[in-house]
Amino acid sequence: MLQPKVCEWPTLALIVVVHGIWLAVLSFETGLGLAVSLAIAAVMVTLHSSLQHEVLHGHPTRNAWINEALVYLPLGVFVPYRRFKALHLRHHNNDRLTDPYDDPESFYYAWSDWQGLPKPLRWILSVNNTLLGRLTIGPLVSMVGFWGAEARGLLANEPGVRNAWGHHAAGLALVFVLVTQVAGLDFWVYALLVAYPAMSLLMLRTFAEHRAHETPEGRSVIVEFCPVFSLLFLNNNLHVVHHAHPRVSWYQLPMLYRSRREEWQKRNDGYVYPSYVALMLQYFLTPKEPVPHPLVGVRNADSKAMNRDA
Repeated sequence: MLQPKVCEWPTLALIVVVHGIWLAVLSFETGLGLAVSLAIAAVMVTLHSSLQHEVLHGHPTRNAWINEALVYLPLGVFVPYRRFKALHLRHHNNDRLTDPYDDPESFYYAWSDWQGLPKPLRWILSVNNTLLGRLTIGPLVSMVGFWGAEARGLLANEPGVRNAWGHHAAGLALVFVLVTQVAGLDFWVYALLVAYPAMSLLMLRTFAEHRAHETPEGRSVIVEFCPVFSLLFLNNNLHVVHHAHPRVSWYQLPMLYRSRREEWQKRNDGYVYPSYVALMLQYFLTPKEPVPHPLVGVRNADSKAMNRDA
């Protein structure tokens, strides 16, 4: 397996470029106009989130403190890096991927929980399982669920939660100053027209990233042809490869995939899309899957039947 280097210069260079472009388009007179500047800034924030994902997996150096410092500023506003790290590393338990209780990034509900939801909320969650819904209301749906869980964690003083939010507040204060005093933008404008669209772009990646499947490796997707999105998502479109080798750098994933392409596609039981365009054409207005987890629902139903028979 490919080993991490002492310093991965492509990742370090990309971190510098992303922060530089973000600050430049927001703070200097570029002649691009406000709308274009905000759009470029949103793309940079999306890429910054992808870089945070790279960092939490141990890149670009072997020092976690240095790595965190490189992406410390919460350009995406809404999610503390340390909470993202803690929850995402839990998500990498491949045996529990998509489980509505054990996978903190699952979009599924257990059948019993789903049945107990009000009908308007079930409708919203069903719309959220279309690509159009995920790109529009998806960030809001995710934030409501995430912030609710975080509020409970703060009240219960769960380990690491208050510390993570404290660091987030410190970084966010500096982002606030840069946005309002240097760039001259109202912060709500930045949150609504930069941070929210950036999160929406990330939803394109996460929309089909995992599916319910009997085998762990059959749960992670491959989206093959997407040169622009591959860079934006740092090759996490090759998601089954990333889950098999989470310590491998983003720029090494395509080589790993190409070297054993047929084997990877067999390994994830053909969960492959040729491009994000193909994904959009298939699921733009059609729910990709039901919200209740089909396998958890089956297990629950079987368990209830056994208890009833007993």
